[in-house]
Amino acid sequence: MKLQQLRYVVEVQNNNLNVSATAESLYTSQPGISKQIRLLEDELGVQIFKRSGKHLSKVTPAGEEIIRISSEILAKVESIKAVARQHTHPDQGSLNISTTHTQARYALPSVIKGFIERYPNVSLNMHQGTPSQINDAVAKGSADFAIATEALHIFSDLVMLPCYHWNRSILVKPDHELAIKHAKGEAITIADLAKFSIVTYIFGFTGRSDLDEAFGEAGETPHIVFTATDADVIKTYVRVGIGVGVLASMAIDPNQDSDLVAIDASHLFRSSTTKICFRKGTFLRTYMYDFIERFAPHLSRDLVDRAVMAKTVDEVERIFEGIELPQR
Repeated sequence: MKLQQLRYVVEVQNNNLNVSATAESLYTSQPGISKQIRLLEDELGVQIFKRSGKHLSKVTPAGEEIIRISSEILAKVESIKAVARQHTHPDQGSLNISTTHTQARYALPSVIKGFIERYPNVSLNMHQGTPSQINDAVAKGSADFAIATEALHIFSDLVMLPCYHWNRSILVKPDHELAIKHAKGEAITIADLAKFSIVTYIFGFTGRSDLDEAFGEAGETPHIVFTATDADVIKTYVRVGIGVGVLASMAIDPNQDSDLVAIDASHLFRSSTTKICFRKGTFLRTYMYDFIERFAPHLSRDLVDRAVMAKTVDEVERIFEGIELPQR
């Protein structure tokens, strides 16, 4: 059994059983990968993948366990390498972050600026996507950290640390009926919102589920006419009169968006919590601890280590009981 064989079976699963795509991503040949997988299966005496002709069609029950353990082994190997690099080159390395547009555009710039100034020899890479995509990237090991709000609960092999709470604002043109009502000091209700077309995030993105739940609890149905992953795109469509915007308050810039009226909607929607996540078993370099604390100052190294040692999600939640998270 070779580490290379374990890497092949893990990557084949990550590439949806497409051996050609796996070979391309690993800069090797398709026949070479197929041969090594066969050799591993022969050695173990079980099939990892079911086949339909020359193609892999499904992961077997035994294969699922083998791939899971293989992923853990490969993660441990990377941790061993990270330990060595920490002692030989403590201020050198790389940090790959997967996050959403809202976090990248509005929450992270100052954090990243300070981090790069402190660690000029660390290569920092940011990848944007949907919450499922970015957390999947961490689960598969292609990213070190995921920063997101939605879709975290479906990944049981991640350490999830709460960073801050945030809520939404309603964004309208100055002559809109809701802007006029707000100017009079009258509270906006879900029923008021339900009268208008809404422009907001796509489902499963940046707290969108909380919006749908709020309408459902009020017995209303939101008339959503346009969705996007990008807060700036949402604002553009508010400006051209497509509908009323509902988006993260942090995504509204008082200067750049001075042509629009922002109405606080925290009384309408439950606050959401942004978390930073990493794979269980990850060896955190010193600069990784530093990045976490820069993004969420309450997440000290000691607190992070306690969360890492916790065996269940409930234990992690108990660690953070009594800690007041900042509101953005």
